[in-house]
Amino acid sequence: MDFPDIRWDIIWSYRELFIRGIWITLALTIVGYLGGIVLGLFLGMGKLSKKKWIYYPSKFYVDFFRGTPLLVQILLIHLAIIPAIFGHSLGYFVSGSVALILNSAAYNAEIIRAGIQSIEKGQMEAARSLGMPPNMAMRHIILPQALRRMIPPLGNELIALLKDSSLVTVIAANDLLYAGKVVAGAYSRFWEPYITVAILYLVLTFIFGKIITYVENRFSNSFVPKQKKGLFSIRR
Repeated sequence: MDFPDIRWDIIWSYRELFIRGIWITLALTIVGYLGGIVLGLFLGMGKLSKKKWIYYPSKFYVDFFRGTPLLVQILLIHLAIIPAIFGHSLGYFVSGSVALILNSAAYNAEIIRAGIQSIEKGQMEAARSLGMPPNMAMRHIILPQALRRMIPPLGNELIALLKDSSLVTVIAANDLLYAGKVVAGAYSRFWEPYITVAILYLVLTFIFGKIITYVENRFSNSFVPKQKKGLFSIRR
């Protein structure tokens, strides 16, 4: 099998397009993830509610967005829902962000629900015995403990969302994959642009992974009592 000569000068000549694509990808990922965390928190709490009018809509939402392809959701939001509401398109960034938020919220809701349910019921009972109302006990007792267990799966969701954000290129978003498609179309060469896109995504996921590991270690260490360093102290 003969491999073609790799011309990295082509990538260098389009470096500004790739840099712009990185920033667009990061912006879509961060907006989608943070919005998904906030909405997912309400949905996760809704799935734990004993009130049917809260539980069933929350369950339907999670089942719908987890059971349908993100690509279909992006197209539906961009081509149908937003134009139907506003009378015209609001651009790829708004449509892409909304789709990523709604999709991420469904997965985050399940992570949050599972994290809360992993805390022993005695914690809530102890808080109630001290006179705390349920909402206060949830905010100050249950959620801080559950958050520590949620960090690894929430981190995985962030990395998955970073890669899934490449799907917004279907609505002509100027993201990282779009830059690769432009170069490939201009030169009819596919090795250089798509290898570059793959490497850049790999670098971004590596950086995000390091940040997640740092946050996870900080939360883990915050629950460990500090000890004075001595002659026989153990280096961690």
